[in-house]
Amino acid sequence: MRIHYHTFGCKANQYDTERMRQELEARGAATVEGPGDAEVVVVNTCTVTNQADADARRLIRRLRRDHPSAQVVVAGCSAALKADDYRGMGVDGVVEGHDPVAVAGAALAGASTSALVQLSDRRTLDRLDTEPVGAELLRRRRGATRGWLKIQDGCDRKCAFCATRLARGASRSRAVDEVVAEARVLARTHPELVLTGVHIGHYGLDLGDRATTLGTLLGRLLEAVPDTRFRLGSIEATEIDDRLLDLMAGSGGRVAPHLHMPLQSGADPVLRRMRRWHTREQYRTRALEIAERLPVLGLGADVITGFPGETDDDHRSTADLVDELPFTYLHVFPFSPRDDTVAAQLQKEMPVPQRVAGERSRDLRERVAAKGARYRAGRAGQEAEVVLEDGGRALTGDYLRVTVAEGARGEHGSALRRGRLHSNGDDLYIDLFDPVTAHPAHAS
Repeated sequence: MRIHYHTFGCKANQYDTERMRQELEARGAATVEGPGDAEVVVVNTCTVTNQADADARRLIRRLRRDHPSAQVVVAGCSAALKADDYRGMGVDGVVEGHDPVAVAGAALAGASTSALVQLSDRRTLDRLDTEPVGAELLRRRRGATRGWLKIQDGCDRKCAFCATRLARGASRSRAVDEVVAEARVLARTHPELVLTGVHIGHYGLDLGDRATTLGTLLGRLLEAVPDTRFRLGSIEATEIDDRLLDLMAGSGGRVAPHLHMPLQSGADPVLRRMRRWHTREQYRTRALEIAERLPVLGLGADVITGFPGETDDDHRSTADLVDELPFTYLHVFPFSPRDDTVAAQLQKEMPVPQRVAGERSRDLRERVAAKGARYRAGRAGQEAEVVLEDGGRALTGDYLRVTVAEGARGEHGSALRRGRLHSNGDDLYIDLFDPVTAHPAHAS
């Protein structure tokens, strides 16, 4: 059986696809790069916006038109919320969630009644808590230098704009020993592992042991999996406790000096309507405390512009915060309503014109682009530890993609490499040190 996979959305979804691939390959299936060579196409959907749903439907229609002999199996967050819509498109299987065993069954059977995971039953972490530790752990992220290490799933928050929690269910944490075991396996081929999930800051809260937190898990990983760099996935500013910050500051770079802390807005009235649980000042204070401890820091955030009721003053408040804090990049999105969320109703009551939301997005992007350029320029002449990627590129701990100097390139490897950063106009390149002599690798 030849299978092609198409993944929409976040790192958690990408991890889930690798679980699906591994499950199917264990049953004799082969992965192919394009849908034209596939007997089955697995589409792992996202539901973060209505547009994400629309993108999945568009892909399915194109697959049906261009590759009519291929069976199509739909899974993921959008399938969890809109299963009947996908069944109505005539696909061959719908799995209402991310269960790799259910996806394998649907893909191999080609059954149209493959809805094996029900939303009301989602109390496990995609069966991971019931699978044996060892052979069933994820072994690698195919074709990538960096590995994703999913530590939890689901979310207990109720942000007004988010439907992901409806699709993923309540927060569930994997056992520490299981995470460590999987990290050891992944570290054989991935020099960097990214701790990911839907709400990783809530790791451990459901395990019944107050001593088990994200900080204690990260400490265990650092002890148990040497010679590997760990990076935190998206995490709320107010959930970065002193234990986590101490590990980042004292790990010698083994915890990447990079944080992606969702902001969404820098105006308290908007944050309240979003049903966020932090204030502008709480975010600002913690960000400045973190920056003081980590002089080298890649700092990113998500921001939504044009949220219902956002005024010009609200936008200025957000822009002022972006100017003040040491962001090196932002993911900025004009507001897009999601069905069945509180924000969709707010959009009917107090809409912000799409043109205005777009202008505000451009303003923030321009501001952070200038900040990011200054940060990159300031890193020239300094050392950095990188993972090597394809195409002569590398990724630093503080989340800068840089060019590898000519003469020091090669295929991406399974080890971290150190070198010195140099400016090349608007870009940075790294002159790698020899692994043994600590001299530049291209030196004669």
